[in-house]
Amino acid sequence: MIRLGAGPLDRIVAVGAHCDDIAIGAGGTLLTLCQARPGVRVDALVLSGGGSEREQEEQAALAAFCPGADLRLTVHKLPDGRFPAHWEEAKSAVEELRTQTDPDLVLAPRTDDAHQDHRGLAKLMTTAFRDHLVLGYEIVKWDGDLGRPAAYQPLATETAEQKVRLLQEHYPSQRHRPWYDREAFLGLARIRGIECHARYAEAFAVTKLTLNLGG
Repeated sequence: MIRLGAGPLDRIVAVGAHCDDIAIGAGGTLLTLCQARPGVRVDALVLSGGGSEREQEEQAALAAFCPGADLRLTVHKLPDGRFPAHWEEAKSAVEELRTQTDPDLVLAPRTDDAHQDHRGLAKLMTTAFRDHLVLGYEIVKWDGDLGRPAAYQPLATETAEQKVRLLQEHYPSQRHRPWYDREAFLGLARIRGIECHARYAEAFAVTKLTLNLGG
């Protein structure tokens, strides 16, 4: 498996359309990054759930997924499932985030995600963060939109287990969903691990990146 390092990672941006998107798609990667880099700054933006129990869940969850990090979370109140009708508000939120940080890495939804909220946010990210490494995370769902990812972050077994445990612990409002369980999360991580010669992994889509092979 070909491995490329991203260099120093002092600032990370993580965005989600809904509370729990970031943790589901990139929770293991955040745990890995934050444990390896104490004090790393993480600017997190979620476009829906503000002012509800879901915002409280997200605050506690991301604090657990980003141990030791300088975490700055903003949760907006856009209506779930209606982002296309609130494009200007979503765009303003992303552009405001861009003015606040110049990250080394951006974690965002995939541009080909079947959910319109995820897909819309993903497209906004590549316009606001044009000169940044943007990794598009995947979220398992009934749409069956999982594809062939181009990038993988291997996860230690204990990290994969911790991710699943934190998802179950911090998002009680989602436990009733038939796909929200240990088997789904750990099963996908195992499949992605097989694909990159690891036990577990999270996988990402990459729209564009620049190589520095001679530096």
